[in-house]
Amino acid sequence: MKPTHIEHIGIAVKDLESSIQFYEEKMGLFCYRVEEVPEQKVKTAFFKIGQTKIELLESTSPDGPVGKFVEKHGEGLHHLAFAVEDLQENLAELEEKEVGLIDRTPRIGAESLNIAFLHPKSTFGVLTELCEQTK
Repeated sequence: MKPTHIEHIGIAVKDLESSIQFYEEKMGLFCYRVEEVPEQKVKTAFFKIGQTKIELLESTSPDGPVGKFVEKHGEGLHHLAFAVEDLQENLAELEEKEVGLIDRTPRIGAESLNIAFLHPKSTFGVLTELCEQTK
């Protein structure tokens, strides 16, 4: 596996609108996209800094993954995402190397990327996402 770059850093927030306002007014960034991903029970907002993005995540349901995360850990760093080519091949390679996978096959995430998550127990406590541009 050879990631090409950090795709984004995911930050769990309780209130997406006030978080967007903070990043725009206090940090001088521009929110270029807000999107809901119903399958993941989350609403996202994106900011770009160089080649890397910041993704704010607000749960749309308390039983969604981000809702559970915020309930247990509070707001903060949720995941680190790496861009890769041939996501399915990378997942097979990682599974062969006994890395714990949350997703064995890619699924569609925000910005129509193919995504898959690695289990934090295999990545030193960091929820890690792999992302691939759809073709």
